Amino acid sequence: MIDSLNGEVLSIGLDHAVIECAGVGYRFLATPPTLGRLTRGETRRVLTSMVVKDDGVTLYGFADADERTMFHKLQTVTGLGPKLALAALTVFEPGELAARISASDSKAVQSIPGVGKKMADRIVLELKDKLEGLYVVSTDTAANAPSAPSGSSYAAEQVVEALVGLGFGEKVARPVVDKLAAENPDEATSTLLRAALTQLGKK
Repeated sequence: MIDSLNGEVLSIGLDHAVIECAGVGYRFLATPPTLGRLTRGETRRVLTSMVVKDDGVTLYGFADADERTMFHKLQTVTGLGPKLALAALTVFEPGELAARISASDSKAVQSIPGVGKKMADRIVLELKDKLEGLYVVSTDTAANAPSAPSGSSYAAEQVVEALVGLGFGEKVARPVVDKLAAENPDEATSTLLRAALTQLGKK
C-alpha cells in the first residue's frame, strides 16, 4: 500500500501528475485544485490512495487528509466508485460537501458531474450519519450554506486555480475561463480545464 509520495514533480497533466520517488515515477490521478498546488521540478508531498481492480492498479492523490478521508467515505456509498468520488472533490471541498450532506441538500450534491437525483439521495441517506465528527460542520453552517453552487462560477474558480498552478498568469487565464464558463455553464471542471488549455495554447 502506497500511503504518500514525496519527491520531484516530473509532469503535470489535465487530471494527473507524476512524482519521482527513489528513481521511480509514480503517476496518480487528482483534482484540478490539487494539481494546481504542484510545480514541475519542485519537491512536493501528496497523500495517496491505491485502488486495485481487475483491470489494474490506480493511485489517487490528495492535498490533505480531509480530502482522502472524504474520498474513502464516498466510496462506501452503494454504486459510487473512485472516479465519481474524485469528481465530488473537484466540485466541493470536504468540509463543504459534509455540510451539504448533513443538511440533506441533495440538489447541491447533484451538481457533481455524473451524479443524478437517485445517487444524490443515496449519498445523503448513506453518509449523513457517517460524517458526524469527521469535519467541523455546525448546523448554522449547513443551514446557511448557499444552495447548489453555480456550476460555471465554482468550476471557473477551480480551473483558474489549476491554470495558475500550471504556470499561467491569472490575468491571462481568468478572461478565457470566464468566457468558456459563460458559454458552457454546465460543463464539468475537467472539460472546462481542457478547453481553457486549448484556448491558452493558441495565444
